[in-house]
Amino acid sequence: MKNSIAEDMGFFASEEFDARFRYGGKDLGAICTEGRTVFKVWSPFAEKIELRFYKDGITDDICLRRQMQADEKGVWKLEFPESLHGMYYDYLVRIDGKDTRTADPYAVGCNCNGGRSMAVDLSRTNPPGFESDRAPRDCRERIVYELHIKDFSYDVKSGVPGEYRGKYKAFTVDGTGGDYPTCMEYLKRLGVTHVQLLPFFDYGSVDEAGDERQFNWGYDPVNYNVPEGSYATDPNDGVVRIRECKEMIQALHENGIGVIMDVVYNHTHQEDSWLQRMVPGYYYRYQEDGSLSNGSACGNDIAAGRSMVDNYIADSVMYWAKEYHIDGFRFDLMGLLTVELMNRIRRELDAEFGPGKKMMYGEPWSAADSPMEKGTRAAQKGNAGFLDDGVGIFCDDTRDVIKGSVFQGTEPGFVNGGTGLETAILQAVTGWKDGGACFEPKSCRQIINYVSAHDNFTLWDKLVLSMHRDKPDFDRKHEDVLAANKLAAFIYFTCQGNIFLQAGEEFGRTKHGEGNSYRSSPELNMLDWSRTVEYGELVEYYKGLIRLRKRLPGLCDKSPEAVSRISCGRIHGEGVVSFLVDNRAPADSPWEELFIVYNASGQETAVGMPESALSPEGPEGQYRLWEVLADGLETDCRRKAEIAGGHILVAAHSGLLLGRRKQIVRAAVPPDGDGMVRGGAT
Repeated sequence: MKNSIAEDMGFFASEEFDARFRYGGKDLGAICTEGRTVFKVWSPFAEKIELRFYKDGITDDICLRRQMQADEKGVWKLEFPESLHGMYYDYLVRIDGKDTRTADPYAVGCNCNGGRSMAVDLSRTNPPGFESDRAPRDCRERIVYELHIKDFSYDVKSGVPGEYRGKYKAFTVDGTGGDYPTCMEYLKRLGVTHVQLLPFFDYGSVDEAGDERQFNWGYDPVNYNVPEGSYATDPNDGVVRIRECKEMIQALHENGIGVIMDVVYNHTHQEDSWLQRMVPGYYYRYQEDGSLSNGSACGNDIAAGRSMVDNYIADSVMYWAKEYHIDGFRFDLMGLLTVELMNRIRRELDAEFGPGKKMMYGEPWSAADSPMEKGTRAAQKGNAGFLDDGVGIFCDDTRDVIKGSVFQGTEPGFVNGGTGLETAILQAVTGWKDGGACFEPKSCRQIINYVSAHDNFTLWDKLVLSMHRDKPDFDRKHEDVLAANKLAAFIYFTCQGNIFLQAGEEFGRTKHGEGNSYRSSPELNMLDWSRTVEYGELVEYYKGLIRLRKRLPGLCDKSPEAVSRISCGRIHGEGVVSFLVDNRAPADSPWEELFIVYNASGQETAVGMPESALSPEGPEGQYRLWEVLADGLETDCRRKAEIAGGHILVAAHSGLLLGRRKQIVRAAVPPDGDGMVRGGAT
C-alpha cells in the first residue's frame, strides 16, 4: 500500500494498477457444484489469507483451516474435490502485518445477520419448476408498482397466514383478502406489469433474528449477492432465504408480473465492510484530506469508475438477472455512479437477454458532491444525453410541477393550487424533450414519470398538507384532495415516458405526514388493505388509467420521434392547458387522435379544440367522431362526444381525454343550440 490517501487514490486509478491487478474473471466467490468447490477472492495487497470453516452459522467453532494460494492479478484461490454446499466460512486476511477477519464480499450465501459466508450449490436452492421460470411476455407498456416486501403483507387484514406476513412467502399465497382482494390477487386485478421491490439483498439495519416489529427500508447493504434474511421464515438457515426469494419471484412471474430489484451500489452499511477489509481504501472515495466522501449522506461513497469496483457492480447485477431471473434494476442514488458504468451494464444486459428486455433506471442525483474518477461522468440528470436511452431516470421535474416540492409539504404544484405552471406542465407531457428543464433526454424512453415513491410524503399526505395546511387530517376523505389525487394521476398517465407509482397511492396511502419513514413502525408503513374499499372509487380510477394507457400508442411511443406526436399545446387561462396526440400506430388502437385537457382551476371551463381537430372530412355533414375516454369521474370509458361549436366543457379540478375513432361517421343528430357538449365531469 502507498503511504497516503492521495497517493493511494492516484495509484488505484492508474494504468499501472489495472495492468497488474485488474482481474476479468467471473468466478470470484465460492463456486460450489457437485464434486467440486472453488474459493477465489481478490485481495492484491494481502500477504497471507486463511480460509476458515465453521461447523454451523451460529457458534465460533472452527472445524477446518486452509491457506489460500496466491494466483494471478491479486486473486487468491483454493480448490476442494468435493461439494461443500452448506458449509459456513470466512477469511483471515493479513495486510501490512495485521490480520483481519472478513466474510467473503463475493458470497452468494450467508448466516443470520450476514457476518459469515456460506458455500452454496445454487442448483440445490431452486424451488420446483424454477429452471423453466420465465419473465412474463413482453407488454406494450410497462406499469411499475413500488413495493416494500414487509409492507405488502404485514397488515393482519391481508389474509396472509401469520408465519408468512412480511415475508417472501407472502407472495406465494393465493386467494387472500376474504371480502376484498389483497396482496397477489389485488396486484393482478390492478393491472400493473411490474413490481419494484425495495432493497432485498442482505442489509445491516435490522437483526434478522430479532423482533418482527423491526422495520427498515433496507438501503444499507452488507452482502450484495445474498437475499435479506429478515424476509425469510428461517434466517438461520442460509439456504432458506435463497429458496424463498426465488419462490417470490417465481410466483410473481406465474401471475404475469415482472420483478424489478432496487439496488444500492453507491454506498455500504458502514465503511468497515467486507470490501474494505479485503482491499483497504480501494472501494471507497476519499477527500483530499483523507476523510471519506459522503455524497450518499450515509457515511461513505463507493468508488465507481475504478476497474474492479465497476466489475464488482456489473457482475452483481448480472448475477441477480441470471440466477434469480430479475427483470429490471432501479439504481439508488445513480448520480454517484458513472455514465460509463451504467452504459456498460445496459450493454451487458442487452447482450445476454436481448435489447431492452431488462428494465434499467435510477435516481439521477446524489445527496451531495462526490469526487469522481478522472475521465468519468456522473450518471446525473444533466448528463442524460450521455446515457444510453435504455437507462431511465426518475423525473423530479414532472413530479414537482404536478404536486409541488417534495421537501416543502405546504408548497403546491399544478394540481393543488400552484400558479404559473402551465408552460411547465405542457413540457412535462413530452418528457421535457421539447425543452424547459436543466437536462435534455435522448427520448422519453429515459423518463420515469411519477408523483410519489417511498421517499418523502405519500401523494395523499402531500396533498392534505398543501390543501389543508391549517388543520391537516390525513384520515379524512377530503373531496378536494380526492379530486387533486385523480388529476395528478391523470396527468402523469397521459405524459410520454414510463409510468411508476408507489404502492397504495391508488387508495390514498397515508403515513400521517411522516416524510421519511425508513425506520418507522411497520404499522405506519404497511399497506392498509381496508383502504382499498374505503377509497374504492380512487382504486377504480387508477385501474382504468392503467387499462387505457396500454391502448394509447401515441403516449406509449418511446422513440426519439415520439415528441412529434404532441401538437397544438395551448394555455386556456390559469390552470387550464390542452394538447393533441397523434395516436396512429401499426398496433391496433381504436383512436387515431387524442385531445387531452388538464383543468386544475376551480371553474368549469369551455375549452376550444384546435381547428385541425374540427375540420370536416368528405361530404358536408361528416365530421370526426370523438369519444370521452376519461374525465374527472371515470376512466377507460367510451361516451360519445360529438364536437359542435368548437368547444367542450371540462369540469373544475379534473382532466379530460377524448379519442377520435378511425372511421368517419355521419352526424345523425344536430348538436345542442349552444354549441357545447358536456364531455367532462360536471
